[in-house]
Amino acid sequence: MSDTTVLVLVGSLRADSLNRKIAEALRDQAPAGVTVEIAENLEQLPFYNEDLDAGDVPAAAAALRDQVSRADRVLAVTPEYNGTMPAVLNNAIDWLSRPYGVGAIKGKPFGVVGATPTPYGGKWAHADTARSAGIAGAVVVEDVTVSQSALEVDVLSDPEVLARLRAAVQTLVDYTEVEAA
Repeated sequence: MSDTTVLVLVGSLRADSLNRKIAEALRDQAPAGVTVEIAENLEQLPFYNEDLDAGDVPAAAAALRDQVSRADRVLAVTPEYNGTMPAVLNNAIDWLSRPYGVGAIKGKPFGVVGATPTPYGGKWAHADTARSAGIAGAVVVEDVTVSQSALEVDVLSDPEVLARLRAAVQTLVDYTEVEAA
């Protein structure tokens, strides 16, 4: 597929975040015909509250919904916090799941990758993120998840790790509805 936009939701707000650096590397090394765009300002999303969603939606939520609506694919790049996904990512998915049944994430092919300084590489956060996105209406693409331990490898320079991350993006980009049947 050409001319594909992948919107990345980064699960860490820290300026020097390894997962933000992974997202930036994926953006900078995107395959030909693919634009990887990083959603900014997730920290400006208020906690999801249906009362806030009833009238004028907060500007940050409206902007994120618009970005996801325009994107062809969504990729979460996230660490793991206490065995699950970070609150900022969970909150973003909550906003994207509404209005119920027609939220911006509905029907979007979705994947998750990331790294953590643990032996498990964030696999629980990645599973929780995929489950939450699927319940929100996204189409979670098999074989996209990469849970990488950052304990004994420099994730940003190891050729094997970078190849697996790029392959995950390519799998997400190449996904077609026919595969879901």
